[in-house]
Amino acid sequence: MSGQDVIELELSTMAHGGEALGHWHGKVVFVQGGVPGEVVRARIVQDGKRWARADLLSVLTASPSRVEPPCPHFPACGGCQWQHIAYETQLHYKRQIVVEQLQHLGLVRDPLVRPVIGMREPWSYRNHAQFAADRSLRLGFQAAYSHAVVPVERCLILHPMLNELRHLMEVDWPDLVRLSLRAGIYTGEKMCIFEAESDEPPALEVDVDVSCVFRLHDGRDIVLIGSEAYHELLGDRRFRISASSFFQVNTEMATAVVDAVRSYLDPQPDDTLLDIFSGVGTIGLSLADQVGRAIGVEEDFSAIADARANAGDMADVTFLGGSAEALLPGLQEQVSKAVIDPPRQGCGPQVIEALRRLAPRRIVYVSCDPATLARDAALLVQSGYALAEVQPVDMFPQTYHIETVSLWQPVVA
Repeated sequence: MSGQDVIELELSTMAHGGEALGHWHGKVVFVQGGVPGEVVRARIVQDGKRWARADLLSVLTASPSRVEPPCPHFPACGGCQWQHIAYETQLHYKRQIVVEQLQHLGLVRDPLVRPVIGMREPWSYRNHAQFAADRSLRLGFQAAYSHAVVPVERCLILHPMLNELRHLMEVDWPDLVRLSLRAGIYTGEKMCIFEAESDEPPALEVDVDVSCVFRLHDGRDIVLIGSEAYHELLGDRRFRISASSFFQVNTEMATAVVDAVRSYLDPQPDDTLLDIFSGVGTIGLSLADQVGRAIGVEEDFSAIADARANAGDMADVTFLGGSAEALLPGLQEQVSKAVIDPPRQGCGPQVIEALRRLAPRRIVYVSCDPATLARDAALLVQSGYALAEVQPVDMFPQTYHIETVSLWQPVVA
């Protein structure tokens, strides 16, 4: 098989990464835009020794789960990968991928993975978007597998507040590299973050209530208009979020994640809770009034400042600034419960080793990538912990991305 060959094949399953998978003459073939159960014609565009990647040309036999994508920019825009799949089927594949990753990479023979908690309305959910500008200064998103910009007038997975804000933006600035829009869905607060070729901030005219921030090349933010932070509500708590601080892109499902963490941790008044990769404190502070003491660990200087502000005068809450790898080995507190919410690359062996030493009775791992969850799962198994169960939460409808909350407990000898 060589590049540019056109083949017909039956797709059998969905792979981690969002592509449908089939087999051709003993070789695995990945096809973006396919659905398992379909027979398709595809053109080989990348040919490896044991696998190949192909572009979908036509569907010869369609899956009953195939639907018409409502977005005119799909699939050219790289933001969504699964608009062509019925939503309930998306949830099925996400659960299946979590199971397969834990089995194949995580040393977990028969993982208990609950049905995915989905959204009632799986559109118009994103509270954060990053736009790029093409040569004509039209705003859009990067194309799949490319740095090309696909101009987008309206994105169907953006919250209406952001789509409205995007339409109010009149961009006449050749230096513009990236424009980020963020919003507090339940507070109505909005923010624009500009990044440019140079460190020369733009001249702005604003007639709407929005904060505007200019990001320098060294990562510092300069407030041009309004505030350096906006706020969002999660449950009954109000969170300050600075321009460079991480916050989940789906506020509704972030609440579902916190609820799942609470259920698995079973917080008690005599617990000391360790919140690793604590961010602005969304999980730790949501549980702080149910435990005796809460300790957050976060290395991002912006997020740790937000977390301390969000804690206010809460007693028995401490946020430590620095990397988990550097701080955890020296932690002397008796930790009974721990939650880990690492970035996409996972947490790695140093953090797992520190947890093994601290020996919490329960560990809850919040993950946005089943592959790195599975890698760290193998480390947890080797450290004497067993997987109790996993609750996937659909933080990213219409995409292949999967959020999971998993409970780990010490193996009883």
